[in-house]
Amino acid sequence: MSATSLRPPTMPVKKAIFPVAGLGTRFLPATKAQPKEMLPVVDKPLIQYAVEEAYAAGVREMIFVTGRHKRPIEDHFDMTFELEVALEQAGKQELLDIVRSVKPDDMECIYVRQAQALGLGHAVLCGQRLVGNEPFAILLADDLMVGTPPVLKQMVDQFAEWRASILAVQEVPPEHTRRYGIVAGHAVNDRMMDIQRIVEKPAPEVAPSRLGVAGRYILTPGVFHEIATQPRGVGGEIQLTDGIASLLRREKVFAYRYEGRRYDCGSKEGFLEANVELALQHPVLGPGFRDWIKTLPI
Repeated sequence: MSATSLRPPTMPVKKAIFPVAGLGTRFLPATKAQPKEMLPVVDKPLIQYAVEEAYAAGVREMIFVTGRHKRPIEDHFDMTFELEVALEQAGKQELLDIVRSVKPDDMECIYVRQAQALGLGHAVLCGQRLVGNEPFAILLADDLMVGTPPVLKQMVDQFAEWRASILAVQEVPPEHTRRYGIVAGHAVNDRMMDIQRIVEKPAPEVAPSRLGVAGRYILTPGVFHEIATQPRGVGGEIQLTDGIASLLRREKVFAYRYEGRRYDCGSKEGFLEANVELALQHPVLGPGFRDWIKTLPI
């Protein structure tokens, strides 16, 4: 009997948490009256890219941890009766299909309020009651991930094999370690690492590696207890990284070098890069946009 067959069965990943309570101050004044997650990249808001990625990975229960002024996110995934009727009466079936595809019939959207901005770990804890005793995904909409297959689908497939928490990682420049949770450990193959250590936003001179955690996680429910019992971490916030570091003492946690491209849409530069590159790849807009770019006096 193989070692794999001796592992306990694992529930599929059917739930995902989207922490969307942040203020989006780096995009002011654009985010003064609208959530940063609703900023459009080409023709879809950031949050829709993340939800579509989760749906493609088999997730059907989307848990949004929201704050004040986030109502447009709820409205976006709600039915818009007047708009659908108007499009139907006008015979605009293609646009009607686009509107209806935002929320497939078998997808459930649930909203829970994060009353105080106490950090990513606290946002995840807000979804504990809804997740229950199941493995779950976390997707940060600021990180627009493009991969084939989608990045979270890659991770779900790995979870089915390894049956343990998995963090998406990428190599980052030394001067950027202060922006990430940094992991170190032992390679088990060319893409998977058995994590031995994780540190939140270390200075370059003390960073254990250059592998930074990107905005995709699959975690076991045991992480909730670890987050809840951690003292406040970097910035006086309840850090998800600290909870994962504590989880390492009880469970295996792996890092996965995903196949694909990440756009840091929490920064203006990354947001602009995403818009340009995805516009160039767009099946309808791409050719004309590429021709227009060639005319620019760059």
